[in-house]
Amino acid sequence: MDRHAEAFLEMLTAERGAARNTIAAYSADLDDFAGFAASRGQKIAHADETTLHAYLAHLHDLGLSARTAARRLSALRQFHRFLLRERIRDNDPTLLLDSPRLPQGLPKYLSEAEVDALLAAAAAQKPARARVMVAALEILYATGLRVSELLSLSRGALSGDAILLFVKGKGGKERIVPLSDAARDAARVLVGAMKPKPAPKFLFTAKDGRRAMPRQVFGVMLKQVALAAGISPARVSPHVLRHSFASHMLARGADLRSLQTLLGHADIATTQIYTHVLAERLQKLVDLHHPLAKEAAPGVRVPRP
Repeated sequence: MDRHAEAFLEMLTAERGAARNTIAAYSADLDDFAGFAASRGQKIAHADETTLHAYLAHLHDLGLSARTAARRLSALRQFHRFLLRERIRDNDPTLLLDSPRLPQGLPKYLSEAEVDALLAAAAAQKPARARVMVAALEILYATGLRVSELLSLSRGALSGDAILLFVKGKGGKERIVPLSDAARDAARVLVGAMKPKPAPKFLFTAKDGRRAMPRQVFGVMLKQVALAAGISPARVSPHVLRHSFASHMLARGADLRSLQTLLGHADIATTQIYTHVLAERLQKLVDLHHPLAKEAAPGVRVPRP
């Protein structure tokens, strides 16, 4: 790999605390572009705007999705900002590049009744698994944590009478989220059943009791609970529960700024994917309270007072 690309990845790790999966994705994206630039006789750190335009066209010709192309362009933009900051380049050829147009998809989330069904199905599992899954679901739904944040919780994170949880999120950024009584009680039950020696470090542990539970293992367990609840496993994931938390909070009166803080979004624009819920709530308010929206009979408006 190019030494400048290596320096960029080291910076992401040291300064931004980027996760291993993030580093691996950036590394693969930069490697792909480096190969393309080399085919045009250029090094990755000195590729010009024409080569970058050609690369985006190349991704389109390969049939890659707009989302994949946008992710690769994002990696290249951050890489070139790094080169500019380190004075390796005196210009940023990505500034005039247009991002691929992404489809405006709505977040997938469960109904409140489906969340209740998941919790009931989790409680009906065999005792050891029930303790784990009830605690995990109660915490995910009460806080909107990412699965990586959930599985990295220490054993004592929800102990005692604490009503707030300190979470270390993406890039090492910390935030505080409130805890529900149900989440705290479920965590207490889970900890109480743990073997005292060796004392587990994490609330959700791997089979050896020393490491955090792998996200793949948790994902499989969650799919099995979904199946037991009569919900298609394809519709259930930790991120769907995060979306459910956010959507239900908005539907019950939370505002976007508060939700941004709870979810740990750096930009309010990320939180705005939930505005469809806000729009539905506002429409219901208008239908319920606006004098012209009230009808005495089909097609007959109630006169304004």
